[in-house]
Order: sequence, then C-alpha cells, then structure tokens
Amino acid sequence: MRDLTDIETVGVVGAGTMGNGIAQVTATAGYDVVMRDIEEEFVESGFESIESSLDRLADKGEIDEDPNAIRDRITGTTELDALADADLVIEAAVEKMDVKQDIFADLEDVTDEDVVLATNTSTLSITTIASATDRADQVIGLHFMNPVPIMTGVEVVVGERTADDVADFAHVFAEDIGKETWESDDKPGFVTNRILMPWINEGVRAFDEGVATKADIDKGMKLGTNVPMGPLELADHIGLDIVLDASQTLHEELGDRYKPAYLVKRKVDAGDLGKKTGKGFYEYD
Repeated sequence: MRDLTDIETVGVVGAGTMGNGIAQVTATAGYDVVMRDIEEEFVESGFESIESSLDRLADKGEIDEDPNAIRDRITGTTELDALADADLVIEAAVEKMDVKQDIFADLEDVTDEDVVLATNTSTLSITTIASATDRADQVIGLHFMNPVPIMTGVEVVVGERTADDVADFAHVFAEDIGKETWESDDKPGFVTNRILMPWINEGVRAFDEGVATKADIDKGMKLGTNVPMGPLELADHIGLDIVLDASQTLHEELGDRYKPAYLVKRKVDAGDLGKKTGKGFYEYD
C-alpha cells in the first residue's frame, strides 16, 4: 500500500471555494501545499478566503497552530509546472468534463508517473476523467463536502480502473487530514448527490407549488428529519448554479426523476445563485 510518509507536498488545482478549502485543511494537517489557478486574481481571492477562515477558526479555538504558520505552508501559482514536485494532486476546477480531462492530461505530463491524481468532482464520471490519461489506475475521486474546513465527510469514488491500493490510500489520506470517509462506485451522482439533488429539487417544487413558505419548508425538514439545513437554505449555500449543473447531469444519466426544478433554472438565469451572490431563495449580507 502507498505510504503517507511519501507525501510531503500536495498540489491543488483550483483556488475557488472547494480548492482553497482543500488547500486549507491539507496545510492545517501539516502538508506543504501548492494551490494553482489560471489567473492571479483567483489565487489571491483563494488566499483571502483561507486567511479569513483560519482567523475565524482560531478565534473559536478550533485550531491549535498560529494561522500564519498554516498559511505559510501554502504557495500560490498560476503555473501548472509548479505542481511537478507534488506527491499527490487534487483537482477542484469547474465541473465541466472537457475542462477536467484537459487538466488531467496536463497533470500526467508534469507530475511523476507514480503520483496519484484525485478529482473533487461531485457528479462526473471518474472513469471518463481518467480516460484522458495513461494512468487510469492512479485516478480516484476525493469528493469533499462544502464548506471543506467545517464538514467532516469525504466521499471516495472508485473508477473502473482505479487500483485497490490507490483507493485504500485515498481513505487513509483523507482521514489523516481530519476527515471521515465512505466509498462509492463510479455511478452518476455517487452516494451524496444521487440522493441530495432530488431532495433539494423536491423542496423547491413544494415551495413553487405553494405547499408552504420557504421558511416553513426548511423548518419542517430540519425539525422533522434532524438535518442541519432545509433544502432551500442548503441550495443557497451550495450555489444554485451548482445545483442546476448537478441536476442536469443526473437527469441526462438517470432520467426524469432527476429533472431540475424550474424555479432553480429561473433563479440561475436571473443571476441569483445563493449566498455567494447575496441572493437566492433568501437574501444575505
């Protein structure tokens, strides 16, 4: 089995919400991190999010180390070649198959041949992403939950050709950075989104059809099923554009029971994407 002692530097492709969160928790666990994005402004924004998150966690006493020391273990870059010395790479770019395949083909060129290449995709096929490389046995899904520094779960998704030792290593690495794991086969939506997306969409339909107010739908689900957020509130936190993309992917793969709710599409078209834009089903400062 691959050994964690062989991992010193972890590359993260993408400095957005998921990428900077993955970089943060990995650096907090003591690893050096190289966080890469295509524009310097995206890298800088990622660092701003990391610094803000670390300060909040420090104020709450939830991290023992100086936030600046954690921050200093992360290097930002726009150059993919900067990942050449990474011992593990986790991709967290936009949820588009052609983009991910291009990234993985490039990663194969710049990294050592024994480096595991992981993707944070929430719905796309690990097997299809891996087909862009000649090392499909070393490609694995590491699906972190949002927000990464707070949520403890990581979904390990095994592709058609993923080697057993790579799957085992993925579990061990995720647990080493403070997460708990479960495993899914490479089926559309995996465990989480296969179940979560229809739940969110049905909540949106119930609101759109006047079953109850949005507040009562969310309150009813929280109090009635002991979830921390109702479907509309959760959709806002995930991002309605992400909910729509995931639902459309599942609809194409699995049929009409995954058809996205019309109101989700309307809000995305209006630019009301949830918490990140200040307005979705609710309004945010």
